[in-house]
Amino acid sequence: MSANLDLVRSIYADWERGDFSSAEWADPAIEYVFADGPAPGIWTGLAGLAEGWRGFVSAWGELRVAADDYRELDGERVLVLNHYSGGSGKTSGVELGQMRTEVAALFHVRDGKVTRLVLYFDRDRALADLGLAPEGDATDPR
Repeated sequence: MSANLDLVRSIYADWERGDFSSAEWADPAIEYVFADGPAPGIWTGLAGLAEGWRGFVSAWGELRVAADDYRELDGERVLVLNHYSGGSGKTSGVELGQMRTEVAALFHVRDGKVTRLVLYFDRDRALADLGLAPEGDATDPR
């Protein structure tokens, strides 16, 4: 297992417990992207990461995420196929654990720090953007 994959797995270990407080893994000039979903956007730097993440996380109570699969795409990119395993909308009361939310996160890692993080609310879009076959597609070479 590579150092990049180890780093991403360690980030998810915190996120799976609902702990989103650390950004030690982030490069100071990180680019943080919501590629789709209810509020697409791009933020830069640690302050931008905090602003973008806070905007999303604050809408949910007890948010947790669970990794379904880790895919090391090359020497700098790790794709995580994941889903929200817990949490409820603070306004709507919608329970994320009751829904199958198939999402994805693409980590760009350089020198032990995440330089770019792209979150996708639509897992199939992430796979398409990366030129990968959708899950369950028999033509996927992996």
